[in-house]
Amino acid sequence: MSLPHLLIRQARRQPHGDAILHGARVHASHRQWASRSAGLAERLRAAGLQPGERVLLFAHNHPRYLEVLWGLWWAGLVAVPVNAKLHPREVEWIVANCGARWAFVTADVADAPLAGIERQVELDSPAADALLAEAPDPLAVPVAERAPDDTAWLFYTSGTTGRPKGVMLSERNLMTMGLGYHVDVDPVARQDAIAYAAPISHGAGLYSIPHLMAGARHVVPASGGFDAAELFALGHAVGPLSLFAAPTIVGRLVDHAQHEGLSPADCARAFKTIVYGGAPMYLADIQRALQVMGPRFVQIYGQGETPMVGTVLSRADLGDTPHPRHRQRLASIGVAQTPVRVRVTDAAGRDLPPGEIGEVLVRGDSVMTGYWNNPEATAAAIRDGWLFTGDMGALDEDGYLTLKDRSKDLIISGGSNIYPREVEETLLTAPGVLEVAVVGEHDAQWGENVVAFIVAAAGLAAPDPTALDAHCLRQIARFKRPKRYVFVSELPKNNYGKVLKTVLRERLHTAG
Repeated sequence: MSLPHLLIRQARRQPHGDAILHGARVHASHRQWASRSAGLAERLRAAGLQPGERVLLFAHNHPRYLEVLWGLWWAGLVAVPVNAKLHPREVEWIVANCGARWAFVTADVADAPLAGIERQVELDSPAADALLAEAPDPLAVPVAERAPDDTAWLFYTSGTTGRPKGVMLSERNLMTMGLGYHVDVDPVARQDAIAYAAPISHGAGLYSIPHLMAGARHVVPASGGFDAAELFALGHAVGPLSLFAAPTIVGRLVDHAQHEGLSPADCARAFKTIVYGGAPMYLADIQRALQVMGPRFVQIYGQGETPMVGTVLSRADLGDTPHPRHRQRLASIGVAQTPVRVRVTDAAGRDLPPGEIGEVLVRGDSVMTGYWNNPEATAAAIRDGWLFTGDMGALDEDGYLTLKDRSKDLIISGGSNIYPREVEETLLTAPGVLEVAVVGEHDAQWGENVVAFIVAAAGLAAPDPTALDAHCLRQIARFKRPKRYVFVSELPKNNYGKVLKTVLRERLHTAG
């Protein structure tokens, strides 16, 4: 079974079943989706594109995105979906790095030709209409033969330090992720619907695979992105939605539900499952989400290098309030997903006992085959079959993993290790604090000092630093307390809700 055969299977099983929706309107049945993707594959071959060549997708969420994606795979091509918020010059670097010849774009992100691209197709253009015209008999269009370890999706990392690296994800990696979703994350039925409120170019798009496996529906909001009121209305219109969401999106959904006075039962009519990940979800935030919206959450941990597959904190774990370690588990990222093994090791690669902090390692069929044209980075990341994630964490005696921070975010002050997330968790429980990010600042005497950037809660008085000091001293060791607080209107974030601590550190360096 290959990725195109997932679509062929549904075109046979339920040809007239709703497959892709744009808002509440049906855009394509499974047969139509397969016909358009097959037709695209035929025309890409006729244009001279050969299996293994790369094609760029530089677009906001669009109902044609999935049709193009499966058309590329049908033709044996490598999809290169990139962040729609990148600057065209950044995208052109990716084009040159991977050698992409064609690009599919939306006009709002690429209104001029990208350098290095032979043919650029805008998804709402007559050229796209022609390329995606339905094949009369999609089941007769041959699928390009590809090996399980051939690259299908080339994912470029965010590149917050230096140039991004191209993560090579194979059919085996993606199929493993899809099957693992059904086992560990959430069972999917035909009547289910996944909504793409987060970018299809990243984690949300990967979840199209398990939902196609089940023959479920794929819903692209009319806005093309995230709007809390729109998603609640859409869930009521087409049935409870599933979606992948960064913690910032979860917070906005919870805010909307509270503002509208919605009960957990009201929320259940709009949402089946909300899978969150991609950035820290703090204890106070998930407790509030469960209280307001009820048991519709699952947490996953993974990286681009092991897409969406690392650990999972299940709906059952989140709801197991009688368990004596329930609070600790809420603050964890769960246990290893079925397809992988997870270890925590010291700098020499030796396993650490429960409770001790080290680097998180992952091994299994979801782990990438390597970085595109970068054997040195591949050798550094994958050793003896284990992916060295760069994340620091600790396993407990039951196998639950709690992340501390990225290894590069660790603060060493006076010879003592300080994990910013612990300080952030503490400050988020202080009155008047809405958001917080903790980074290290160079200090000649101590090596580094702890600095907390804080966004104050709207409508409340700005927190007093003296009160924040006292709050920290009641909960964490004195040496972990921030040496100073910087109040800001907002924290710098990327397209997926991750705080850009590199920007904060640079701000401190420039100010100093």
